[in-house]
Amino acid sequence: MTQPSFVPIVEADQVRRAYQLHVPTIWTQSRPSELRGTSAPAGVRLGTPGPDQGFALKLARRFEERLVLPSGESAEDAIAGCTAVAMRRSARFGRAPVIHDLTFAFTLWGFLSGAPADLIEARGPLFRSASHHYQAQRAIADSVLEQTLRLTPEAVAERIGAWRELLVLADHN
Repeated sequence: MTQPSFVPIVEADQVRRAYQLHVPTIWTQSRPSELRGTSAPAGVRLGTPGPDQGFALKLARRFEERLVLPSGESAEDAIAGCTAVAMRRSARFGRAPVIHDLTFAFTLWGFLSGAPADLIEARGPLFRSASHHYQAQRAIADSVLEQTLRLTPEAVAERIGAWRELLVLADHN
């Protein structure tokens, strides 16, 4: 509502001219971290971007009591490594992580039950201190073959005896 002309206005309350912002200069991709091209770079240890991937960390905590861990392995390392696998799998499907992605990852690495002894032995050095090292998490996620990511958790459970066909590890190529 406008103010009548006979009411006095202090100087601080008077309408001021709007501030004019300067016209920005042309934008260029000149910083080293900016992506060039139409897609993000892909490759070993670069990760796979996807929507709401942090939700996998919340879902992973639901498995904490169910993990089958031999001596020398920690739940934190298993959760960190398998969460990286679950995030990679969900991103491949273009969606946020769901509980089946975590079931897939924990089953694939033999943390739920029925893991062959040679898988437990092979995963030990890979998962050791994974909760503290991002590069270790990336190595765990990258060792899952692309065609394996398309399998269901049930199919992985059926094929866990032939785990070398599902994973590619440096020691077992």
